[in-house]
Amino acid sequence: MNLLAASEAPKVLGVPLDELVLGLFAFFVVLWALNKFAFPGIKKALDERSAAIEGGIARSEEREAQAQALLEQYQAQLAEARTEAAQIRAQAQADKTAIIDEARREATEAAAAVTARAEAAIAAERASTVASLRREVGTLAVSLAGKVVGESLEDDARARATVDRFIADLEAEAANGANA
Repeated sequence: MNLLAASEAPKVLGVPLDELVLGLFAFFVVLWALNKFAFPGIKKALDERSAAIEGGIARSEEREAQAQALLEQYQAQLAEARTEAAQIRAQAQADKTAIIDEARREATEAAAAVTARAEAAIAAERASTVASLRREVGTLAVSLAGKVVGESLEDDARARATVDRFIADLEAEAANGANA
């Protein structure tokens, strides 16, 4: 009975041949159908997606190169602007110095002109005062001499010449005394 029971026991790992053939046939039909209809669409979608990704990467690299070029251009313009600003500051400093020097020169010239006019005015006033004093001293001397002598000497040209000579001698003595 043991033998008989062993031959009638179901085979767990054994597959019937007709089911195996039918399963293999169905597998190959499904594989063929997938290969004919589904795989080309999937492959096409994958290729398109791959191309889109590669195109996106290429566009990204191109934009990065453009951004790098713009950055370099911006930095060059910034350096140029800084150089130009430094030149403008230097020119402004030079202009300021030139304006200050010009103002000083003009002030010095104006002061010299004012001083010269003042000295000329003082010299003219002095000459006028000296002439006026000479006339006054001459008139007083003639009047005094006329009182001493007892006669009027004012009309006498010789008396005036004597007075003028006397005043000139006094001035010469004063000048010699100042020089000594």
